[in-house]
Amino acid sequence: MSMITTTAWVPRGFAAPFPTKYTFDEKEFERIAALAKLQLDDAQDDLDEAKEKEANGNVSDKEDDDTAMKVDTRDEIEIDDDLKEYDLEHYDDDDDNVGEAQQMGMFGNVKSLAYYESNQEDPYITLKEEEEDDEDREDLQILATDNLLLAAKIEDELAHLEVYVYEDAADNLYVHHDIMLPAIPLCLEWLDIPVSKPGVDKDSIGNFVAIGTFDPDIEIWDLDTVDCMYPNAILGQGGNPEDEKKKKKKKKSKKANDEYHVDAVLALAANRKHRNLLASASADKTVKLWDLHTTKCAKSYSYHTDKVCSLAWHAVESTVLLSGSYDRTVAIADMRAPNEQPMRVGVESDVENVRWDPHDPNFFYVSTENGIIHYFDARNTTKDPAVSKSVWKLQAHDESVSSFDLNPVIPGYMATGSTDKTVKLWNITAEGPSLVVSRDFDVGKVFSTTFGPDPEVAFRLAVAGSKGTVSVWDTSTNAGVRKFFAQKVPTKATDEDVEDKLVAVNDVEDSSSEDGEDDDDDDDEDESGSDQDSMDEDDE
Repeated sequence: MSMITTTAWVPRGFAAPFPTKYTFDEKEFERIAALAKLQLDDAQDDLDEAKEKEANGNVSDKEDDDTAMKVDTRDEIEIDDDLKEYDLEHYDDDDDNVGEAQQMGMFGNVKSLAYYESNQEDPYITLKEEEEDDEDREDLQILATDNLLLAAKIEDELAHLEVYVYEDAADNLYVHHDIMLPAIPLCLEWLDIPVSKPGVDKDSIGNFVAIGTFDPDIEIWDLDTVDCMYPNAILGQGGNPEDEKKKKKKKKSKKANDEYHVDAVLALAANRKHRNLLASASADKTVKLWDLHTTKCAKSYSYHTDKVCSLAWHAVESTVLLSGSYDRTVAIADMRAPNEQPMRVGVESDVENVRWDPHDPNFFYVSTENGIIHYFDARNTTKDPAVSKSVWKLQAHDESVSSFDLNPVIPGYMATGSTDKTVKLWNITAEGPSLVVSRDFDVGKVFSTTFGPDPEVAFRLAVAGSKGTVSVWDTSTNAGVRKFFAQKVPTKATDEDVEDKLVAVNDVEDSSSEDGEDDDDDDDEDESGSDQDSMDEDDE
């Protein structure tokens, strides 16, 4: 089984040109030992318990029976004359007269090995360190025109984060490195601030990622370091070794508290103005605010009555947080006033995702399990979700709208993805939304649709889903997109003959979607600009 649950772009210019290789030294060992102390102590407890059972006679006498059988078998076997000199019948016997060098086992003759101060002096090493380092640096190099694309992947019951490099000019997408994860990943958030990185100013520019999984802890990794063994920081119970005794007492407790999550982390949102603040949402029904400088929970909020699954910070009012929940409400809360009841709106089914309109901060979008997109005016919200009315609502898909994104560069440009396996592009005007194009890119159930973060890649859409593949769709090569956004689409002579260009891993040549050629008329649904059958406007 292979699946990609979520993706996230890294804007250009933040990744280190030459990522460093992980160094495991004494300081790193001490750091890992401190972070992993709780897990190690738990493992030791389990081992001690097993030993105690063994001492109490819970282990069978199979070993004694095997020894007796071995003795009897030796007597019965007739040893060949040519093999007698090797004394194989006594090979496994213990010898009390073994010398000290032999007692050292595999390291018994280590002193007899030739030792060189460096690989330069060793005649058996033909590839010198400098040549190897230069090759590694070249392989790891990230150009200023490259984007990183992060994908949370499950493959053969193993979870990891794949870090892709997307070379737009070359239409190339490849895996740069990956990071092993402890549990199935559910959400990602790129961070532009260093977290627990030695020798670096805490407010400097960084290239990190926060990862939420089915475990209640949030892991933070440095994307500029390759082959890391352990995260830079853990937000939650697993990141506080000093609370060991407290953890042992509450090990089986899943009661929500003000210090850490106790259930799966479903959403993350980094505050781009207060860069040290990270919000998290969990299946434990709470929203938590973390200080990345201290890696501690600054505040916990409990204004939802079911799992909280999506978060979004307001672009202008930087302390206002939008949150969506399975309680079928969306809350607009000021994080400075934790004791006040937030403004709310209600929807017809479980919330999937929430987004502020990046081009008009008074409005926000909500997608639901029933395949509907709601568009709300935040100025008309109240504390009673039952009286809320959306500006418009759109039946975007027949099944759940599992992902949607609003283009950060091009106003009125929205992409939606669904468990019905389709990706749709929409043009949103003052009159409402209209369908531009619908596509099935054979990624399975669509779990992620994300626009490129920079103006140079504004028309690129990362698409991933239940088949475990990620592709980048150049939407500017679609005829419908060129029609609706003619004034905003860059003109490229090389793209004129390419329809729906799709770049996937190992694709170095332009490719078009298989279903985009034969059934263009069927897939380009409603390019006339009207979608009244799927849109209902609520009267004010």
